[in-house]
Amino acid sequence: MMELKFCPVCASSLVCRADEQEASKLRLACPEGHWTHWDNPLPVLAALVEVEGHILLARNAAWPEKTFALITGFMERGETPEEGIARELKEETNLDADHVSLIGVYEFIKKNEVIIAYHVKASGNIQLSSELVEYRLISPEKLRPWRAGTGYAMADWMRAQGLEPVFAEWASS
Repeated sequence: MMELKFCPVCASSLVCRADEQEASKLRLACPEGHWTHWDNPLPVLAALVEVEGHILLARNAAWPEKTFALITGFMERGETPEEGIARELKEETNLDADHVSLIGVYEFIKKNEVIIAYHVKASGNIQLSSELVEYRLISPEKLRPWRAGTGYAMADWMRAQGLEPVFAEWASS
């Protein structure tokens, strides 16, 4: 993560000071008042991808073996969340998003993110990007959501399908 040190307007060293409206919050700011770093959460898009009745889970190259999750990525300027998740799905799996529906919005405070999760019915031939190293297609009743961010989206989707989620723990590294 990038560490901010200087004002992007005048290049003064940033200082940590209390927010004018909420004194309990400290913010990096220009001592001359030109700029404040709000450090707002980033929107992250997540797809619970359904392919021919099975759910696609993928493992990121940086994750331990046996750690699989939803397809995720950052929204880009000029796109709607629905366009963004379709783009991410295509980039990471080569699949086409045929139908996109919102599951919900979830906090991921640990990474200062807000997750916008979708159920995506997809088609095509799966070809993983270099970011992903393997995938699994799992029947919905065998899914095991995790107790964080996208795992809660999976659990909510399962409940909407009449399935009671059984939570699993992330594999340790």
